[in-house]
Amino acid sequence: MSLPVIEKIAIEDFFRNPQSNDYKISPEGRYISYMAPYKDRMNVFIKELSSGDSRRLTSVEDRNIESHFWSGESFVLFLRDNGGDENHHLHAIDLSTGEVRDLTPFEGVKVVLVDVLHEQEEEVLISMNKKNAALFDVYRMNVKTGEYSLVADNPGGVSEWVTDHDGQLRIAVASDGVNNNVLYRETEADEFEVILTSSFKDQFDPLFFTFDNKHIYASSNLEGRDKKAIVIFDPSTGKEVEELYAHEAVDVEALLYSRKRKKITFCTAVVDKMEMHFFDEIAEKIYARIAEIDPDLDFHVVSANRDENLLIVRSHSDRSLGAYYFLDWENNSIEKLAEISPWLEGKQLAQMRPISYDSRDGLKIHGYLTLPVDYQEGERIPVVINPHGGPWYRDTWGFNPEVQFLANRGYAVLQMNFRGSVGYGRKFLMAAAKEWGGKMQDDVSDGVQFLVDEGIADPARVAIYGGSYGGYSVLAGMAFTPELYACGVDYVGVSNLFTFMETIPPYWKPFLDMMYEMVGHPENDKDMLTARSPVFHVDKIQAPLFVVQGAKDPRVNIGESDQIVQAMRDRGVQVEYMVKENEGHGFRNQENRFEFYRALESFLGKHL
Repeated sequence: MSLPVIEKIAIEDFFRNPQSNDYKISPEGRYISYMAPYKDRMNVFIKELSSGDSRRLTSVEDRNIESHFWSGESFVLFLRDNGGDENHHLHAIDLSTGEVRDLTPFEGVKVVLVDVLHEQEEEVLISMNKKNAALFDVYRMNVKTGEYSLVADNPGGVSEWVTDHDGQLRIAVASDGVNNNVLYRETEADEFEVILTSSFKDQFDPLFFTFDNKHIYASSNLEGRDKKAIVIFDPSTGKEVEELYAHEAVDVEALLYSRKRKKITFCTAVVDKMEMHFFDEIAEKIYARIAEIDPDLDFHVVSANRDENLLIVRSHSDRSLGAYYFLDWENNSIEKLAEISPWLEGKQLAQMRPISYDSRDGLKIHGYLTLPVDYQEGERIPVVINPHGGPWYRDTWGFNPEVQFLANRGYAVLQMNFRGSVGYGRKFLMAAAKEWGGKMQDDVSDGVQFLVDEGIADPARVAIYGGSYGGYSVLAGMAFTPELYACGVDYVGVSNLFTFMETIPPYWKPFLDMMYEMVGHPENDKDMLTARSPVFHVDKIQAPLFVVQGAKDPRVNIGESDQIVQAMRDRGVQVEYMVKENEGHGFRNQENRFEFYRALESFLGKHL
């Protein structure tokens, strides 16, 4: 059988803004809202279902609006920061007048959405660090008038708030960095009291209340579990009362429910791909009906009206950003709304294959390998090793424009969920304690050896590319295992573990003690952090390096990139360095994405 000939797809087709995206239906089902480009920036549009008429609601030209949501039937809301500083403001669009207002015009303040209050039209709960940069207090805001009132002061370290089904703020999750406290109150008139204390090594995540507002559905690895399971928890006793579902291989963290029918519907677990476990017959029938569209695609309901008879469905796969569909459940009709990126054809894109290999100390490492569509078995080709950011994150199966771009250019791409990646249980997570640049990096290096042993990687043409923690892994790999890599690309990565922890945002300060446990203490572990900080070992870096940074990045300060670039240049080594003044932790503006990926293509082409 002849292999398809790989056609070079334009960089812009991988990284341009979608044709449209983020479709949502209004609570009463009169409108569908969505995001689409206007002057190369993603803006909010709306379509009236009765007439079919569409119109644009916003006109931003400096930076994409990332997403939006409904408040009642009359207001569309969105969060937006300034050039990547992550100090998001809440904006409201009044459908009756078209007016767009910044509801939180406070300098240096970050807004986080706590809950859209479905039972209180035109009200939302938000949290803001308005009084103290390190603490987020909760406010109830009327989006029509802009008036807001304090609902709860943050007593210290609270990073998560949970409302009941009546919109009452009843649960808070706080951390001192090492210990987590779950706080609870019977009504908003009562004081919060601690009902559960656990180490950060234990995980208990309140999801939502049972429908009588008395118990809590949670994802928990308490009671001696290694993997998180879905449980029912009684706040009056501080004990679990029932385990609903557990998976032997991975954590179960997501649980969905029907607000109208007051029933839990299904939970999800991500193994190689996402698996669903249904609790509800109607939900199972809906997903069976959706699957009839195309059995080769995955589908998810992403929005529903209040009556849950009109649904927005999104498809996706490893070779497509997917499409949106409008499902009228009562009339059993499905209409395609839009392809997200119709200019990308699946047949020209590469398959993302789940793989696994053993680390040098016997830990099973799972990941994904993407080979060019014209790859021939037994052929050794150039490889890009692509460790993920976080590091408390994981790669999953699905469409990744970076991976598809690299495969289209003839590179194999390996993404590995090294130890410390989430979703694989407590032991796997804690195997990463104080292993930045140590065993975590060994897992990455062992991935290189895996591809060499499989006869896929040309050992003389292996690059490493990653962002955030992945950028740290790039620098660590080039400094500590220089023999493995022909070049490296560090995208908003950490170079100095001391300065990284000194420059984190104020609202991350409560987690510093956890960082000391998982990464290392700047005084108690000084020698280890020095040994694991690539900036102090630039003399060992042999291969060409390309560094990329957003100037307004609040998570990985620009000083992290400046340091490594200056240290290399002080040695007389030329380093390619790209800085964008209007970007933060990753590039959002499409012209900056285009410039970066053109430079990436040139850099890899030259050195691989």
